[in-house]
Amino acid sequence: MAKTANINIRIDPETKTKAEKLFASFGITITDAINIFLRKSIMEGGLPFEVKQPKYNEETEAAMEETRAIMQGKVDAKKYSSAQELFEELDAEMDGEEC
Repeated sequence: MAKTANINIRIDPETKTKAEKLFASFGITITDAINIFLRKSIMEGGLPFEVKQPKYNEETEAAMEETRAIMQGKVDAKKYSSAQELFEELDAEMDGEEC
């Protein structure tokens, strides 16, 4: 029988449950998946996938930056008294634009 070593990891319960379901659909356990990951990492000489920050288009980047500024209180966000008021303004903006 092969000798084994233990690795203890902490992970949030929801992620663990989702991973268990995913790997079960392949007929393997989380332990099997971790072993596959580690062996593949050794074969690749690093992580077996590319690690990078997601790249968004310019408009999305600008929207994310604006959101951060609003959350930090650097920019005042427009407020509406109701969803109806918001939709009316959006409809008015759309009426003024060519689609």
